[in-house]
Amino acid sequence: MSWLPHSHFTHSDSIVHRMRPDVKLACAFALILATALAPGHWTAWYAAVFALLTGATLVSRVPLKFVIQRLLLLSPFILAIAAVNAFHPDVRTPWQVVAAKSLLSLLAVLLVTLTTPFGKILQVLRRAKVPALLITTMALMHRYLFVLADESERMQRARLSRTFRKRKGIWWRLSASVVSQLFVRASQRAERIYDAMCARGWK
Repeated sequence: MSWLPHSHFTHSDSIVHRMRPDVKLACAFALILATALAPGHWTAWYAAVFALLTGATLVSRVPLKFVIQRLLLLSPFILAIAAVNAFHPDVRTPWQVVAAKSLLSLLAVLLVTLTTPFGKILQVLRRAKVPALLITTMALMHRYLFVLADESERMQRARLSRTFRKRKGIWWRLSASVVSQLFVRASQRAERIYDAMCARGWK
């Protein structure tokens, strides 16, 4: 479950953690919006935003290694956006600028999620009049990500306990098998959960 947010980070004690969740979300939204609208030649702005987010990460005492691992995990999305921009004939913004904006926005989101309990984020969204169905969907997704992660780890341990050779080809086949079986189990579990919720009057 190393790819999921660690709860002990969100419950640490620092200046960033003690900030009100609505203030943090508002600051992150304003920073992301300003970065998205900033012209490409404002290199000083991008450097200042990066320095601000890095400083906030250090103050929050969230390990930089952990943040970098999350950025690397999500980097394919940034690269995909930059690649689409680079090969689109009608776009004038350089792909480097698009990648920088995406990276800074992602870093701001990571900092908020790693220093704020997810329940408090949902409370802020509820007070901001975000549709209740969207909030419920986000809450269910967050809850069952951990369930699926536990299921995935159990399946991987079971596979490894029955595998005595560590060849690379075998590892890829086992990983593909785990992913496919996890998809089937997730679909079946989602149907059971939905039936149970409907039986209790949820709509």
